[in-house]
Amino acid sequence: MSNPILIIDDDEGIRHALSLLLMEEGYPSLQANSPIIAKQLLKSHTFSMVITDLNFTQDTTSAEEGLALIQQLRLDDEQLPILAITGWGSIEIAVKAMQHGANDFVQKPWENERLITIVRTQLQLAKANKRSQKLAVHNQLLQNELGFISGLIAHSVQIKQVLATLSQVAKSDVSVLLTGENGTGKSLFARYLHDLSTRKEEQLISVNMGAVSESLFESEMFGHVKGAFTDAKSQRIGRFELADEGTLFLDEIANTPYSQQAKLLRVLEEKQFEKVGASKTQSVDIRLVAATNADLTHAVATGEFRKDLLYRINTVQIHIPPLRERIADILPLAHYFLGRVIEKYAAQGRTLTAQAQRALQDYHWPGNVRELAHIMERAHILAPTEHIDAEHLNLTPVQQPKHVEIHPYCTVDTAHLTLSEIEQDALVRRLAFYDGDAVAAAQSLGLSRSTFYRRLNKAGK
Repeated sequence: MSNPILIIDDDEGIRHALSLLLMEEGYPSLQANSPIIAKQLLKSHTFSMVITDLNFTQDTTSAEEGLALIQQLRLDDEQLPILAITGWGSIEIAVKAMQHGANDFVQKPWENERLITIVRTQLQLAKANKRSQKLAVHNQLLQNELGFISGLIAHSVQIKQVLATLSQVAKSDVSVLLTGENGTGKSLFARYLHDLSTRKEEQLISVNMGAVSESLFESEMFGHVKGAFTDAKSQRIGRFELADEGTLFLDEIANTPYSQQAKLLRVLEEKQFEKVGASKTQSVDIRLVAATNADLTHAVATGEFRKDLLYRINTVQIHIPPLRERIADILPLAHYFLGRVIEKYAAQGRTLTAQAQRALQDYHWPGNVRELAHIMERAHILAPTEHIDAEHLNLTPVQQPKHVEIHPYCTVDTAHLTLSEIEQDALVRRLAFYDGDAVAAAQSLGLSRSTFYRRLNKAGK
């Protein structure tokens, strides 16, 4: 059901007549007999439109009250359609109403057909403007996103099974949790799921939860109103509102600050939220897809992730296998990325030698598909001829953890240390072993990157 239209008029008969007329056309409405009551309703409800009188004091026809109300309405909401209506109409008052922010002007007594046409037109324009605004924000988000874009290559049995499962759950609205290592293309599979769903005509909004700071979490996810805080110079649409009627993809969900997880759970369960600085509640209808490279069960056990939130996001859990487990896809992906690079640089075509192809298949791919994309671009640039050989790939050998003989209970080095100091030592050593690569170090310990840093900082205190 659409949001109601707010009718503001001190004449009960006028309010009743407008309400009946709108009801016949399928538009619900609420009524206020004064600007004071109207402002109270505006704080607690979301309206699709406002139809307001201009004079509320019987001994005046100046329209000052109505003009001031319109001006305030426009300051509070730049997109809200406002229709001014008055029995003391003149060209001068009509012009003033439009200058103060009204979208149109109607004089009493009105013609029903004309008034409904104006209402319908303004609602359609508001919907189109909001959609354009959402698309503009979405396009900016897409331009700012980091990562890779690839084709869906599915030669391996493992990926064919993943696609089959995604196709099976796409038509439902169940929440889906995609798990797998960094670089396996979880965002691509989220897009595939969205494109097969009944929401494919709406937006897929992606959020990297690891990039959302705790202080800006609510503003980023739920939006804010103008003046909500010092830098809030205009109203902001949050990610949930952007994804309304579409799909919301929460990548790296394990990195959601624990203090904000309850707020995330509430909007997922109740499908309602409030913008920062606003008191009224908005409804939202989204299909949730989440992704993580962390062990969320372990995160729950260590108190870093809410159990109820985990239950809410993993109705269906699908694991995306690493590239080293889908050997049949390596060469097709390599050729695909090579083709993209040739197109990108409008360069002469290059081919992979047999040795290069064997090297690609033998490599362990710690960075998965994302690493393959970068390696193909680098090899295309560095290869001196039209043939890309194994040496041009510059693949590093597999690093095996060094074997150290230790006492069954303790080492000489750590025998005198506290438990906290031992943990600090282990974390620092593991980070050094992986040349400062926190993601690799964290994965080797079965931790998320944020958990790794949190323990490192805690142990170092």
